[in-house]
Amino acid sequence: MDLSVLRRWWPVAAVILLLAVAAMAAAHSSIGASRIPPAADNIPYVPDYPTAEPRPSIPVEPRDAGEATQAQIPQWIVTVAIVLLGLAMLAAFGYLAWTLVRGAMRRTTRALPQQRTRRTAEGTAREVAAAVDAGLVELDDADTDPRTAVIACWVRLEEAAAVVGVRRLAGDTPTDLVTRLLRGDPSAGVPAIASVDVLAEFAHVYREARYATRPVDERTRDQARAALRRLRGELTAVVAGDAEVPS
Repeated sequence: MDLSVLRRWWPVAAVILLLAVAAMAAAHSSIGASRIPPAADNIPYVPDYPTAEPRPSIPVEPRDAGEATQAQIPQWIVTVAIVLLGLAMLAAFGYLAWTLVRGAMRRTTRALPQQRTRRTAEGTAREVAAAVDAGLVELDDADTDPRTAVIACWVRLEEAAAVVGVRRLAGDTPTDLVTRLLRGDPSAGVPAIASVDVLAEFAHVYREARYATRPVDERTRDQARAALRRLRGELTAVVAGDAEVPS
């Protein structure tokens, strides 16, 4: 049996077992407090000496009366314990049924074939153009460090790739995801929307900003701004439908 199943259900089983033991103990236990009088045959002989005052007689409680004084647990406590046990078992079985149904529904959902919707070049270009516009605004902010601004522009393109359905693969380099976004990803139904030249230009600026050991100056910011504006122009042409997808 899978250990994960045992870890999931042992608290429920423990609660049911404890409630069952408590109910059985309440139903079959009683507090013994009976008083058994001594048998008449075992009363030692005491000589009867004459006395001026009459000796009072000592009442002997019958055995039946002693058994009648035994303290019993009230019946309502037993009833309450049985009701609580029943509710606990009902809740446990309900939770088990709900978990099984939910797991079956999840397996059925995963088994359904995932139909990929092929995106149009115009729709994809609009998503990417919005990310480029946000990057240009950040590059124009003189208070932002050039290195930080350029890297942020590239991250916005990665986020746009996730929006349109381009997934990051296990062996992707930092530029592979954006490459599939701009040059198309048939597995995700995403068409090409930008040329190789503009992609290579901005990828070069990004790698320089991210990996260069020297300080990143305003020259790098200007290069990134120029590359993004060129990319924005190609995206505008794709959205308008005035030109074919760049090669």
